Amino acid sequence: MSKSARDVLAGIGVVCLALATLAIVYLATGFYNVGADSDHTGLMRFALATVRERSVDAHADDVTVPPLDNPKMIADGASDYDEMCTGCHLAPGMAENEMRPGMNPKPPVLAKDPPDSPAEAFWVIKHGIKMTGMPAWGVTHSDAEIWNIVAFLNKLPELSPQAYRALVASSNGHHEHDDSLAPGMKM
Repeated sequence: MSKSARDVLAGIGVVCLALATLAIVYLATGFYNVGADSDHTGLMRFALATVRERSVDAHADDVTVPPLDNPKMIADGASDYDEMCTGCHLAPGMAENEMRPGMNPKPPVLAKDPPDSPAEAFWVIKHGIKMTGMPAWGVTHSDAEIWNIVAFLNKLPELSPQAYRALVASSNGHHEHDDSLAPGMKM
């Protein structure tokens, strides 16, 4: 390797080291505002979105999607969605609530912006997403119950407020999962 090539590589190494040092100092000083009422910088928003999307894509690749057109699955999923998800993701005809404006990132309104992939929806519902407020429902719900919610999410965008309410009413109702809590969890 020539001396000029070594000098270029050394220069790149120094610049990378300097940038890494600046990033560490920036983060360690507490200068970055982590308050939910403060938006992320463009670079941080890009980095978080990219990591989130790539992680979900990679982990959902191994998920096998069952048939999701069973009316009982859809109705049971509607009941669970109504009980567990509407506070953040709303329901058809539901107005903005007091909680959502203070969330950063703001959860999608799933009736208008449904998940792209049932496998990805299953993975996100089961495992949650760190630093977003999305809980890991797999801690308290079986895979079958989570697939019910995914089956319902496939129908959600086509439901009117009246059809949504009728579907929720047609289910067996949401049931508590106290008996299946993870070890050490108490209600």
